[in-house]
Amino acid sequence: MLRFTLLWLLVFFLSLVSSSARPAPFAMRISCGARQNVRTAPTYALWYKDFGYTGGIPANATTPSFITPPLKTLRYFPLSEGPENCYGINRVPKGHYTLRIFFGLIKQPDFDNEPLFEISVEGTLIHSLKSGWTSHDDQVFAEALVFLLDGTVSICFHSTGHGDPAIISIEILQVDDNAYYSGPEWGKGVILKTTSRLTCGTSKPRFDEDYSGDHWGGDRYWEPIRTFGQNADEPRSTENSIKQASDAPNFYPEALYQSAVVSTDSQPDLAYTIDVDPNKNYSIWLHFAEIDALVTDAGQRVFDVLLNGDTIFKEIDILKMSGDRYTALVLNTTVAVSGRTLTITLHPKEGHRAIINAIEIFQVIAAESKTSSAEVRALQALKRSLGLPNRFAWNGDPCVPKEHPWSGADCQFDKSGSKWFIDGLDLANQGLKGFLPDDISKLIHLQSLNLSGNIIHGVIPPSLGTITSLELLDLSYNFLNGSIPESLGNLTALRRLNLNGNSLSGRVPGALGGRLLNGASFNFTDNAGLCGIPGLPTCGPHLSAGAKVGIAFGVSLSFLLLVICSVCYWKRRQNILRAQQIAARGAPYAKARTQFSHDIQMSRHHNHGHTRTAAENGPSLLS
Repeated sequence: MLRFTLLWLLVFFLSLVSSSARPAPFAMRISCGARQNVRTAPTYALWYKDFGYTGGIPANATTPSFITPPLKTLRYFPLSEGPENCYGINRVPKGHYTLRIFFGLIKQPDFDNEPLFEISVEGTLIHSLKSGWTSHDDQVFAEALVFLLDGTVSICFHSTGHGDPAIISIEILQVDDNAYYSGPEWGKGVILKTTSRLTCGTSKPRFDEDYSGDHWGGDRYWEPIRTFGQNADEPRSTENSIKQASDAPNFYPEALYQSAVVSTDSQPDLAYTIDVDPNKNYSIWLHFAEIDALVTDAGQRVFDVLLNGDTIFKEIDILKMSGDRYTALVLNTTVAVSGRTLTITLHPKEGHRAIINAIEIFQVIAAESKTSSAEVRALQALKRSLGLPNRFAWNGDPCVPKEHPWSGADCQFDKSGSKWFIDGLDLANQGLKGFLPDDISKLIHLQSLNLSGNIIHGVIPPSLGTITSLELLDLSYNFLNGSIPESLGNLTALRRLNLNGNSLSGRVPGALGGRLLNGASFNFTDNAGLCGIPGLPTCGPHLSAGAKVGIAFGVSLSFLLLVICSVCYWKRRQNILRAQQIAARGAPYAKARTQFSHDIQMSRHHNHGHTRTAAENGPSLLS
């Protein structure tokens, strides 16, 4: 009992060490249009509620295939939302990922039953839906292997005028960093788009999860193909365990090698043909395991592998190359295909007929270089400040994919820095409102900027004067006010400047005025407050900003003193008027007293000459 307990503890400890050494891969599954998280049978995978979208409308979904995740909603992007719409997912760990997008049908009768559109990942176009995709199980989704290195992923949908893009789900599944390594050309600048993935000799479609495959395999979908053609081959199957199947870095499910097709005597060659896009490179992965009971030793089955008639692998002996029966063998090569079909042929050379268990075909796509992140942020700031409507669809990358650049933006590629940059911006006569942000100066490669005929208000940002590459600047017929920044005089390459039709004021910078003598074309008309160059009013004495502040302060102080004096004068006047009113009320008595005093004085004056002493007049009688 003690021995059993110790053994169990040892196994448990080793499992902990193994799990800690290799954590579960990152997995993000989004149910588009959903308002809450859901789980789906049979694996009860977790699908997060919809997030990260730039626009679109949620709706009920019709799933076009039984392999589509059994989700009830989708998100579609009508043309009124703009021709380009994206999902931007943040906090994605740096690594190698399988990205898979399932398409859907809107569950309403008045919508196009089969929309056609294009899909890009990180600015690289990876898929274009073709007419009839709803009738083929392996065409109801797009899938690609891509390196994500900056913590985010951008998946965009581009309208082509044939219905509204409609998306049921998005999966972001981490795989081994070395998964599907295919040689020197493989790496972070390469995207592998899944063209076809077949499991041979069976009629059951499977995902890796159905095979109980390792999560690091990316939950691949395997389309069943029981036969390559009528009477052309025979199926084989086994229940024996397969060695070396689930090894790193690709982690193929073991059950993948438990079925196969074998050619017949009447048709010794095994041949499979698939339609492909012309003039592309394709990475081919061929899977073998000797599960035929008739083959027990090396040399009993030898065959060549041809691609479009060219021998790629000679004398393939599965037993010899894998080392044993029931042991997985994987061969890989990359070929250029000029036509529209790719044919894989297995041609027997010795012994028994050819055999194959599974096939994977990827289109090799060079990842597009992206636009300078600083310039993308500058355009996003301009988008916010001008309130660009949805019809402009400024989502994703401004310059890539090259087939779908942002409306109004002109791009150039900088080979030395392997980055795209913006060298022209034309948003004239678009009814744009708002103001010009300082961040516009981060578009350091601009040669032409035309924002004329809009409703832009505010001042011209002085930072515009740092875009020294500007040759054309047209801000005419807006509602700009304030003065023309002196910094615009630093634009030595400027050959055409239109600021007419605004509400600008002040002196035109002298550097701009002098440029007119060198053949530049500048228009400052219809700005009532501008002055200082021929054709405009003469400016008054030029005052510095400090002098203007001093004058304003003096005027304000004088006005304050005038108000104070006026109040004092008014108060004094009121007091005088009040005193006069009081005096007027006592006037009759004052007049009587004055008259009496006057009579007395006149009497004294009259009798002055007849004055006598008391002794002469005798005693005075008083009554």
